Amino acid sequence: MKAIFKTGIIDGLPIAVGYLAVSFSFGIAAVAAGLSPVEAIIISMTNLTSAGQFASIGIITSGGSYIEMALSQFVINLRYALMGISLSQKLDKSFTRLHALLLGHALTDEIFAVAASRSKKVRPVYFFGLAVLPYIGWSLGTAAGAVFGALLPDKLCSALSVSIYGMFIAIIVPAMKKSRAYLTVTMLAVAISCCLHYVKLFESISSGFAIIICAVIASAAGALIFPEGGEEQDE
Repeated sequence: MKAIFKTGIIDGLPIAVGYLAVSFSFGIAAVAAGLSPVEAIIISMTNLTSAGQFASIGIITSGGSYIEMALSQFVINLRYALMGISLSQKLDKSFTRLHALLLGHALTDEIFAVAASRSKKVRPVYFFGLAVLPYIGWSLGTAAGAVFGALLPDKLCSALSVSIYGMFIAIIVPAMKKSRAYLTVTMLAVAISCCLHYVKLFESISSGFAIIICAVIASAAGALIFPEGGEEQDE
């Protein structure tokens, strides 16, 4: 059990480092928008969603309603429901409903990518180890940004937010090298994302819905092209 937990900790460490930088930027933005450092930290500890949290700042500062906040968060974070459904196929039988409810709070894009790319079944102790450092990193980064962000140059603060993309690439690329299925689905998702972003016909689609559309189409195509047991691994 300790070895499995340690493996989760090791796998989650790079994610935690990336989250420190991104949540640092959120802490800065939250305080600049008029929130107190304590409020910014509470938001990060109870949400753990970068896109949703940054979107919430704009709604708060513009005096948006609770309904607007609820709808925006639902759209932006709906992709986690799809991730949860997908990841449920890889969970070990020891995963109880209580485990799912507790650990589902820590399900993020990067944590999902790492857990889903494992060749073994995901056990609760592994998932807890995988999620604990990113959760701590996200909360501490927010606290640091809220308290000390004003002391750093604007260019440095902007540069910190780029690290999350580098971290996600580092998670996906190794899996793409080993599996044609991962490569095909990822490239298809990228192509659809570019189409939704650059084609004027789709410019009214929000970023949250765009992510959902990419995930559904790419994963459905992957399921059809590479059915279970039919995937070929590169040596």
